[in-house]
Amino acid sequence: MSISEMNPFSLEGEVALVTGATRGIGRACAAALGSAGAAVALGCRDLEAGTALAKELQEGGVNAMAVHMDMLSLASIEQAISAVESDLGPLSVLVNNAGLSHPAPAMNVTEADYDSMFDLNVKGAFFASQAAARKMAARARGSIINIASQAGLVALDGEPVYCMTKAAMIHMTQCLAVEWARHHIRVNAVAPTFIRTDSTKGWLEDEKSLNSLLARIPLRKIGEPENVAEPVVFLASEAAALITGATLKIDGGWTAV
Repeated sequence: MSISEMNPFSLEGEVALVTGATRGIGRACAAALGSAGAAVALGCRDLEAGTALAKELQEGGVNAMAVHMDMLSLASIEQAISAVESDLGPLSVLVNNAGLSHPAPAMNVTEADYDSMFDLNVKGAFFASQAAARKMAARARGSIINIASQAGLVALDGEPVYCMTKAAMIHMTQCLAVEWARHHIRVNAVAPTFIRTDSTKGWLEDEKSLNSLLARIPLRKIGEPENVAEPVVFLASEAAALITGATLKIDGGWTAV
């Protein structure tokens, strides 16, 4: 009996790549995947920060490596995945976490900000998925998890383009899930609410903003990165073997209201 049959939540023997892995949700996902038994590659622009995190994970018993990965360069994406397979083995899990937001009212959005959000949040995730799927399809197995957002399901005032990119990511998840099911590649997404990270620090340290957010969330809780990472581990595991094309809302009930 294999480890996955004894414990369907185990990721022993799996090789996972997390993009944007050095901070916040990406960092938590890398740590959680490693704790579940996966070998973990940290896709990052800042290789020094990635190397430091890889060392930290290694000290905790995780087989980890940092790999330079520019999500705006198709050549860099492909080179990173080749390096992961060369050093850790066949890639079986991809977590598309790299992303950014430039909050601005629709009338004030610049072309540069519009392009940068779509290039990273949508184009980068698509081509990373494509490069990973080509490897996974040859072995007829794999799991891709996209870090979307509740912003892809509801409108957030002042963040129209970010919302658009996350809605695109959610629909991309469904399209790829349908197309790649024949290759036994599962594609899912998670849609978190506001999570305590460096990018939300300013919002959450302002009492008025914090209270306004909490009033929108039925559970009256702001999420921690681990609240996203643990469902990602589930979606990567055999416990989710029949789940594909799904978007798991991690929003404290925000979108149910």
